[in-house]
Amino acid sequence: MAPTGFLDLGPGYLDPELVPTDTIGRAYSAALARYGDTALAYGHNQGALPYRAALARHLTRTDAEPWTPSHLLTTSGTSQALETLASVFARPGDVVLAEAPTYDLALNIFRDHGLAVSAVTCDADGPDPEAMERTAESLRVSGRRVAFVYLIPTFHNPTARLVPTARRMALIAAARRHNLLIVEDDAYADLSLDGSPTPPSLTTLAKWDGVLRVGTFSKTLAPGLRLGWLGGSPHLCRRLADRGVAHSGGSPSHLTSLAVAQLIDDGSYVEHLEPLRAQLAHRREALSATLREHLPHDFTLRPVHGGLFVWVEIPPWLPEQEAVVRASAVGVLVQPGSRFGSREPGIRLSYSAHPPTRLRSSAARLAGVWRHKG
Repeated sequence: MAPTGFLDLGPGYLDPELVPTDTIGRAYSAALARYGDTALAYGHNQGALPYRAALARHLTRTDAEPWTPSHLLTTSGTSQALETLASVFARPGDVVLAEAPTYDLALNIFRDHGLAVSAVTCDADGPDPEAMERTAESLRVSGRRVAFVYLIPTFHNPTARLVPTARRMALIAAARRHNLLIVEDDAYADLSLDGSPTPPSLTTLAKWDGVLRVGTFSKTLAPGLRLGWLGGSPHLCRRLADRGVAHSGGSPSHLTSLAVAQLIDDGSYVEHLEPLRAQLAHRREALSATLREHLPHDFTLRPVHGGLFVWVEIPPWLPEQEAVVRASAVGVLVQPGSRFGSREPGIRLSYSAHPPTRLRSSAARLAGVWRHKG
């Protein structure tokens, strides 16, 4: 929680006004009415079939690839999925290759497992495949094992970058040459804000070979649902479901998964996405347009076509921590790029948790204290 009187542009979650509370409540009631006691029992290890089937139909529509329930494993969200993957595919001392910057809390999960994180050089199109190969080879020669490559190619957190199809194909090819597993964090796939189709996911481009895709409903419905999914080859999904934690407790968020299946099947989820995207696009413009209007030209705002964040590249004369301190002095809390492992100074701003009027006000305050040298 932000201190009283402060406006926090850090949180990457939806304003409660954007959460379809009544629709979600009706979906829970419908799931209980339809499935009765079984909705309150332990779920199937791989996840409730109605949820995986509904999700497979949704992904088939959005990806233009034939997903099936066997390609999916139910999770309680991205965090739990990454925790599972770090447990299964890595051992202490291994290395995760990741973009710099990248999702900060993923870095924490990897480090909790005793994993090192090695940065892959990026350019405007995303991770450099040749740099990734050089890093992987250097680690191999030194006797270090790469557990997997962690990428966010669609509306990247924190930079909002969208990796084009050609670069995605090159990354898949590079990973295959070194027998590297790719973990694709696709938390923002349903949040394209300009009406343009996004490039195919790494998972579908790779035909599920050597790529595991992680998704969540925290960014599009509500974080408290604690529901997501992991997509990959049927063999890998069965392997991940055949673990002691699943045999003991069944699938996570069983009742919630049946409720979300109801939302997908009756069209409520897609109906919710259209106004949600419109609202987020309006908020994005409120924040970014105000910053562009008032900041000097030596500040750079990355193009934002989707997701929840604006990335501000700050000039050398304004140290990153000084930018954070100046923002706090006018009642605005921001996230420094160093938190995400950024090699260059930058600030991540979220536009999802506040209405446009507050975003314009906070952007004007930020520009007012950032624009002056010294």
